[in-house]
Amino acid sequence: MVVRHLMIGAVALATSAGHASAQDLTAGEAAFRKCQPCHDVGEAAKNKLGPELNGLDGRKAGTVENGTYSQGMKDSGITWNEQAFREFVSDPAAKVPGTMMLLSVKGEKEVGDLWAYLKQFGADGKTRSQ
Repeated sequence: MVVRHLMIGAVALATSAGHASAQDLTAGEAAFRKCQPCHDVGEAAKNKLGPELNGLDGRKAGTVENGTYSQGMKDSGITWNEQAFREFVSDPAAKVPGTMMLLSVKGEKEVGDLWAYLKQFGADGKTRSQ
């Protein structure tokens, strides 16, 4: 009987975790709308004022072909991962002096949702499973 209750609990937890992830992606997509004047993502993404953000997870900063970057970003040595992204978007000028990025995202949840949304896109702009 105890095993049965544990199994039911495990299934419920797994189901809710998958549901939370979907909510994060939806919230991240909504958060990305603030970024769209300068950035693009997806299969038809193009460089705008800032670089397209496909394949961001694991990419070295300042390396998108034909992207417009400050010298500070080119020289930053950043390889994008969740921690570097969180630090940068919460205060871009503090992380990379001279950056051209002016918008910051302050809320921890919003930053996490935004990262979850962006990291799903491969370098080709197609979404990959989480």
